[in-house]
Amino acid sequence: MAEKRDYYEVLGVQKNATAEEIKKAYKKMALQWHPDRHVNDSEADKKAAEEKFKEAAEAYDVLSDPQKRQRYDQFGFQGVGGAGMSSDWTMEDIFSRFGDVFAGMGLGDIIGNMFTGGGYSGGGRRQVRRGSNLRVKVKLTLEEIQTGVEKKIKVKKLVACPHCHGSGSEDGKTETCPTCKGAGRVTHTQRGIFGMMQTQSVCPDCEGTGQRITKKCPYCHGEGVVRDDEIITVKIPAGVMEGMQITIPEKGNAAPQGGINGDLLVLVEEEPHKELIRDGGDLIYNLLLSVPTACLGGQVEIPTLSGKVKVPIAAGTQPGKVLRLRGKGLPEIDQYGRQYNVGDLLINVGVYIPEKLSKDEKQMMEKFADSPNSKPGSADKSNFFKNLFQR
Repeated sequence: MAEKRDYYEVLGVQKNATAEEIKKAYKKMALQWHPDRHVNDSEADKKAAEEKFKEAAEAYDVLSDPQKRQRYDQFGFQGVGGAGMSSDWTMEDIFSRFGDVFAGMGLGDIIGNMFTGGGYSGGGRRQVRRGSNLRVKVKLTLEEIQTGVEKKIKVKKLVACPHCHGSGSEDGKTETCPTCKGAGRVTHTQRGIFGMMQTQSVCPDCEGTGQRITKKCPYCHGEGVVRDDEIITVKIPAGVMEGMQITIPEKGNAAPQGGINGDLLVLVEEEPHKELIRDGGDLIYNLLLSVPTACLGGQVEIPTLSGKVKVPIAAGTQPGKVLRLRGKGLPEIDQYGRQYNVGDLLINVGVYIPEKLSKDEKQMMEKFADSPNSKPGSADKSNFFKNLFQR
């Protein structure tokens, strides 16, 4: 098995390339290695072109996604699953997933309408339309992130017309498009500097479906979709983080005239907690002790995501000390959503020094200042700063 090449190398871009530069590079590679441009090659060359085409799609799949790109930059191929997609995805999968890259470019006349609205129409296939994706945001508390949660989200989206059941036809009847004879594509012949050339594009009358509606539905005007609200239940796993995206397949906008629905993309937003701070899988609580409690010890209540717990404070506890409650943090998940660890609750100890003292309090402090126990030794100083700067 050939060694995988660096994704930036595959697309011929620098590691600091912008999203637009990456998209432009992928367009160029996809056009260069598309199988329809190598139909007259030998079988070995056809296979090589197909592998190059899939390799470019795999690189773009990772580098066009900010989260995948960040994991790849940090961990390499292991950060995005290692195996990639080139050996698993079919050509139709690639056309369906990345067809929108070529939207509005007029490339149908150049490469035979290989990419049209997300559907694939090459190789004699009629176009299958795909609805657009929807993106929504969902706010989660740390308590919900700790356990996982189901959220019901109200989404305004395109749904199949209830009167024609998404067909766009009032009576359910269609006829073969007379322009393309059901092929979904039309062929153009023109003379060029190298002789006669043929190119193909989407049929303008049936928009690539090969069929034409004889009587349009009056409610959706033949589109097959109308706008409506839908309540969608989203299962959010424990341990998600701010900015993570959860994909709900085929819960996006419905496609015109009975195609494939788009996806619903749920973006996670994390609500700040009143007392706890998140640090990956760990939680941090800043505890401020009084001078008597720090000197004499005692017991304090600490908030956790499942309620308050009592924590003993040893006599002579120094500011900067970190106490750890194991397993009281958040689950940590990998890129596949699998849990591999549970974080801790870290308690940063501080000591409150009063800014104002009464006359009696000053006298007590002056008396204490004369005690040998009030003066730190060299070992005390070393341990104090060690606790202060080490977790």
